Amino acid sequence: MSDMSRADVAHLARLARLELTEDELDHYAGQLDAILDAVKRVSEVAADDVPATSHPVPMTNVFRDDEIGECLPRDEVLAAAPATEDGRFRVPRILDEEE
Repeated sequence: MSDMSRADVAHLARLARLELTEDELDHYAGQLDAILDAVKRVSEVAADDVPATSHPVPMTNVFRDDEIGECLPRDEVLAAAPATEDGRFRVPRILDEEE
């Protein structure tokens, strides 16, 4: 059992600039005590022979080779665009020339 007291909770609340009522101090003292006990139990189980992990389930990124695939014909794509210029899409200006 941890030793989280009302005074500890009041101190933490003061550091966090939280105003807690007397009932909240009792309530949070119990909750924080339970959390600290759980962390303590996990710490007891973790041994030096257990490697540190970043995720509880082993995961591996799956990548594919970066290969060029089939593309749409450029002229066909540009023909579907609302505006083109010099073989490229023409888009409305979004910034003033002054910027």
